[in-house]
Amino acid sequence: MMTETVVNVQEAPNNNAAPNKPPGGNDQPLSWIKINVDYFKTTPGLLKIAEFVLGIFCMALASPAYYGGSHFFLFVVTVSFIGTIIWIFVYLLGIREALTFPINWILTELVNTGICTVCYFIAFILQLIVSSSLHPGHPRRGAQITAGVFGILNTLVYAFATYLLHVEWKGSRTNQ
Repeated sequence: MMTETVVNVQEAPNNNAAPNKPPGGNDQPLSWIKINVDYFKTTPGLLKIAEFVLGIFCMALASPAYYGGSHFFLFVVTVSFIGTIIWIFVYLLGIREALTFPINWILTELVNTGICTVCYFIAFILQLIVSSSLHPGHPRRGAQITAGVFGILNTLVYAFATYLLHVEWKGSRTNQ
């Protein structure tokens, strides 16, 4: 006589499983992204747009970098421009609200903007020194000086944004 073994498989409840979504529900992989255009109607949002636009002018006028000071100026402008684009996307896509990482977003942006301000200050001075040393008939002299002037304007925009972030960060520290 042979013994027979019967195995019954029963599915155990899984409390960690995702809940059943109703038909037509939002099951898109990037559903956490929320487009936040209203941020760019505020003063910090308008400052980010100004940083972006002035950065484009600085890059367009100072390139190609034939002179030593212009190399550093374009480096600072490009790195600051990339940082500004990243912060624009952080606010536009609502990444700050979607991520649950223990990041002090205000302090991070404050440090980034402050470093950009100091670097822009050094870079526009260097750009103006180098461009003013070109002889008056040089074909790129006017564009190089104009790039330095736009660098001054962008330094002021970054400085004001740094000030506003500092005030916001101080206010957030006292509320905790």
